[in-house]
Amino acid sequence: MATKKNTATTKRSSAVVQAILQRGDWRIRAVFGFLGALGLLLVVRIADHQVLMNHAFLAKQGEARTVRTEKIQAHRGMITDRNGEPLAVSTPVVTLWANPAVIGQDVDKWRAIGRVMAWSEQELREKMAQYSDKEFVYLRRQVSPEEAEAVLAQGIEGVYGQREYKRFYPAGDVVASLVGFTNIDDRGQEGVELEFNEALTGAEGKRRVIKDLKGRVVKDLGLQRPEQNGVDIALSIDLRLQYFAHTILKKTVEDFKAQGGSAVVVDVKTGEVLAIVSWPSYNPNNRVGIKPVQMRNRAIVDLFEPGSTMKPITMAAALESGKWKPEMVIDTNPGSIYVQGKKLEDHRNYGVIDLTTVIAKSSQVGTSKIALSLDPNFLRGVFHRFGLGQATGIGFPGEGTGVLPSYQRWRDLDRVTMAFGYGVSVTTLQLAHAYSIFANEGVKMPLSILRRDAESVAISGERVLAANVARQIIPMLEAVTHPGGTATRAQVPGFRVGGKTGTVHKLDGRGYSPNRYSALFAGIAPMSNPRYAMAVMIDEPSNGQYFGGEAAAPVFGRLMQGVLQLTGSVPDALPPAEAKPKTAEKNKTETAAPVIKKGAAA
Repeated sequence: MATKKNTATTKRSSAVVQAILQRGDWRIRAVFGFLGALGLLLVVRIADHQVLMNHAFLAKQGEARTVRTEKIQAHRGMITDRNGEPLAVSTPVVTLWANPAVIGQDVDKWRAIGRVMAWSEQELREKMAQYSDKEFVYLRRQVSPEEAEAVLAQGIEGVYGQREYKRFYPAGDVVASLVGFTNIDDRGQEGVELEFNEALTGAEGKRRVIKDLKGRVVKDLGLQRPEQNGVDIALSIDLRLQYFAHTILKKTVEDFKAQGGSAVVVDVKTGEVLAIVSWPSYNPNNRVGIKPVQMRNRAIVDLFEPGSTMKPITMAAALESGKWKPEMVIDTNPGSIYVQGKKLEDHRNYGVIDLTTVIAKSSQVGTSKIALSLDPNFLRGVFHRFGLGQATGIGFPGEGTGVLPSYQRWRDLDRVTMAFGYGVSVTTLQLAHAYSIFANEGVKMPLSILRRDAESVAISGERVLAANVARQIIPMLEAVTHPGGTATRAQVPGFRVGGKTGTVHKLDGRGYSPNRYSALFAGIAPMSNPRYAMAVMIDEPSNGQYFGGEAAAPVFGRLMQGVLQLTGSVPDALPPAEAKPKTAEKNKTETAAPVIKKGAAA
């Protein structure tokens, strides 16, 4: 009913309008004309606004597709030895990439790329399916400019090249464990490359460019931020010595059928590390198939008990205490001693001997009696001053700190075993650092793997031992390399040298292994004016010769000879009668390790 009424009303209204128009009322006609014009104008303005909006939108979209911000890769800093010899350099390479959006589903283009990249048919189809809707895909990272040019010369639309840098290590495995390496994005992953990554990397730059639809640069809009190349870093090592040490250590490990080894050479006056080698090593230029054990810098990371190489430090503590003097004697009869029911034995009965002979013969009995006469906290304090149980601070990732025990209540056996190097752990670097104190008249210089210039060389060290005590230890160390000592194979023709051997039973899950050893030697030279300290560790020699005097001392002798010759050191002329090496059998006077047996207390 309501619908019929509305329809009728509408018809009447239309009739009225028609009637009015037919009467020709000009005013009504004018109103309707104005309203019509106004409506038309509104339609035109809306349409115009829409066009403008579309134009702005399209312009913005066009700009977004053509204007790009490109990164400018910074050149990674070079790593050199102390003389400027390159150890790590960045060479220019090209990374090939493609824009699948440009290539589309053009099978011929994909096949052309596949031929260049040596893809199989299956790989080709997989990549087409995987990347067809992408705008970027790597084809091959870091190829030589010549290889890249051969690919780009094919003129395949949608394939481009991007300049990058690839790290190259000219010295290969000789410095690998120290220098480390970078990943494919040129970021440090190990060693010096990791520790100084920020300084070496620098900062990338930026520039704005216009590219066409094929990704080619058609206009450079200007530099937004210039790149800052990484700084060059000069290490303290001498590559000549590093090569020499590497060669000797590698051959020794192989000849003695050892698990590995390490050696460190330190300039005691400057604290610079002149050589630091570790074996096994690896080729950083081709890391396919390398194992973690090859990447470890054993000289800085691996911990071991120092054994008898601790005895000179114990002797230094004894002399500094004032209770002992170099000319004093110790009765080592009958060649053994019981401490808390444990029997400690010398290789043989040395009888009554002076302090120098205690070191030269590596007497367990003599060292034990000295240790028992000293306050244990005082003894530990001297060890701590020598750098034991603390990092050297050279700034190397994963540096071992070692172990230096401290007890509220010391047992006699704890004091004794620590005195001859058990229950304590060190790195090869720490051991070389400790012996540098003897060479530098009691002053401990901070170590550095970075070259120190004339200004930084003036850096002051820390006095940790009285100068007169350090000088008293020197002839004791030299006696070790003389006939009757445990390290005649450490001798260097034309030079006086000194040091201390160590032969240590290794720990396994059940205690000390009866047939697994670490062979050690730490020493200094030339004795008339000591300038260099060195420590050598041969891990688990298994050819039947495992004493420090057999496996480690010869490494010291050959390497120290090279150090002294290359640095132009003045020979201090070892007497001819003492220059003849002893036989291997006679070098076995050193006690391999504390022989511990149960028995009644002495």
